[in-house]
Amino acid sequence: MTERNVSNDIEAYLKALLVASSEIELQRTELAQRFQVVPSQINYVIKTRFAMQNGYSVMSKRGGGGYIRIAQLQLRSDSQAVEALLRGLSKAVTDRQANDVLTCLVREKVLTRHESQLVQVMLSDEALQPAGTRQANQLRGQLLRQLLNRLRFESERK
Repeated sequence: MTERNVSNDIEAYLKALLVASSEIELQRTELAQRFQVVPSQINYVIKTRFAMQNGYSVMSKRGGGGYIRIAQLQLRSDSQAVEALLRGLSKAVTDRQANDVLTCLVREKVLTRHESQLVQVMLSDEALQPAGTRQANQLRGQLLRQLLNRLRFESERK
């Protein structure tokens, strides 16, 4: 089995657990044994697929009694979750990172798929190309933060 398939399997397993419960706690070594991979593979999947911009909060404790706790953010009902997304964004945001945030916002029904696609076009590499890569990533980050701030204030009014 290739690394990508194992990563997909681990991601699917964790997401299935999150469907049953909005928060899961697991042992890294036990999960690594279950999928017959090294613990760093578990770290890779969690870091790349369960990041804040994907709509997840991850807390971990290392050591003998260590654990990984993954919680799916509830953006629709909690302006603090949107704030957490804001804190998780760097000043410069890549096209992929922006798309991850937008996918999370659609999944949580904060944005419709159509709204997300419109924003995605405006934040795309093609739209921001005249600015150059470095400036485009900074501009994309600034625009995405403005969107999240607006969504945060809307959720506070509800």
